[in-house]
Amino acid sequence: MEIDNIGFYDKLSVFEKKAEAADKNKDDAQLMEVCREFESIFLNMLFKEMRNTIPDGGLIPKGTGTEIFEDMYYEEISKELSNREGLGIAKMLYEQFKSGYRVNR
Repeated sequence: MEIDNIGFYDKLSVFEKKAEAADKNKDDAQLMEVCREFESIFLNMLFKEMRNTIPDGGLIPKGTGTEIFEDMYYEEISKELSNREGLGIAKMLYEQFKSGYRVNR
């Protein structure tokens, strides 16, 4: 399994900065947004790994354009899912961070 480390660490550092800001500001909404972003990143990675299990081939050959489109598609699907109920990861993280960071209730 190969993961795009540059993109992953870039998103992770943004996530960490936002989590620290939510802790510093003691902001419930900001903390929930950070948790949703984390779930979105997780879902995006999950979709990409699932796509890698599909064998190449078929009627239409895949090129760079197709790969870029699929990456963008999975990223948007991940964002939409996490902004709705998603897998519930955001809610679980929120509850965990809320108790640990002592965010205003």
